[in-house]
Amino acid sequence: MPTRSIALETPKGEGVQGSARLARVECGTMTAKLMRNLVAVLALLVSVACLQAQVKSNQLQAYFIDVEGGQSTLFVTPSGRSLLIDTGWPDNNGRDAERIVAAAKLAGISKIDYVLITHFHTDHVGGVPQLAKLIPIGTFIDHGPNRELTDEVNGNFDAYKKTLTGGTYQHIVAKPGDTLPIQGIDVRVISADGQLIDKPLAGAGQPNSYCAASETRPDDQTENSRSLGTLITFGKLRILDLGDLTWDKERQLMCPINKLGKIDILVVSHHGWNQSSSPALIDAIQANVAIMDNGEKKGGSTPVLDTIRKAPGLVALWQLHFSDEGGAEHNTSAAYIANLSGSTDNGNYLKLSASPDGNFAVFNSRTQESKSYSAK
Repeated sequence: MPTRSIALETPKGEGVQGSARLARVECGTMTAKLMRNLVAVLALLVSVACLQAQVKSNQLQAYFIDVEGGQSTLFVTPSGRSLLIDTGWPDNNGRDAERIVAAAKLAGISKIDYVLITHFHTDHVGGVPQLAKLIPIGTFIDHGPNRELTDEVNGNFDAYKKTLTGGTYQHIVAKPGDTLPIQGIDVRVISADGQLIDKPLAGAGQPNSYCAASETRPDDQTENSRSLGTLITFGKLRILDLGDLTWDKERQLMCPINKLGKIDILVVSHHGWNQSSSPALIDAIQANVAIMDNGEKKGGSTPVLDTIRKAPGLVALWQLHFSDEGGAEHNTSAAYIANLSGSTDNGNYLKLSASPDGNFAVFNSRTQESKSYSAK
């Protein structure tokens, strides 16, 4: 078989040695070009990856964890700093603590920097001892001593104090008007230990015409009215979580003037029970989206479901559970419910992803679908 030879042109007067030198030069030049191209491609890939990481890290995450009618909400800032509001129930084979740790893992964190306890009822503080055994915690925040001196609530408070004194935790007792030291988000204390902010927030202070539609109710004597409530601001986004703050305290906060202004996302107080969610609050803040951490048979009162769904400016109500009391007529649409009626205890959660420009999305882990919302 004839062979094909590739001849290198030999410069005149250089012979074989000159040809070899020329070949080496040409090969070296080709190699250098290939290396430069490879470096350029790698640089482009790294730039794209960095850009994607920047886009991803620019968002605030919040997991609304299903603790079956209690409360537990995990906020994780773009830099990975974390705030957990309440810890759900005790017992249940560690169910709620394990769900919180699972949410932390999804958020990419292995430590919870701050745990805020709104008040000392079992469904809010009960999970602390179990949680502290499963994941490192930096600082606990609360409103101070328990004020509801029943055996059950005293027992909750004692178990909580035992955890605090048994570890190397930092401890903050918050007061209305305080700004909590959580990097990446502004967390302003609105209510604590029965006290409220006494001056309107920036941009608020307008007369509240919705006070007339809110009846006056007797002062609540339980830990609910002592709830440590916060306004969380991330860029242009404002999220309100007042724990289980009661109707009478809402009126004090919002009447005769609206001390809060308008809110983007409302975490519905008291799991949607009728002891809270007065029109003086719900209608005046004109939330874009409301998220209710109710259980199937706890919270989700029919009057509250109706008040929220009819609130001025509301685009959507999301619920952790279908409310048996509300029935098909009063619950939100199924696409906005994490756990449907009669379903097995899957512990489906809702996740908020928010950008500093005020745009955000809510993800339903049951449907694996998200809904996006524009800033007001």
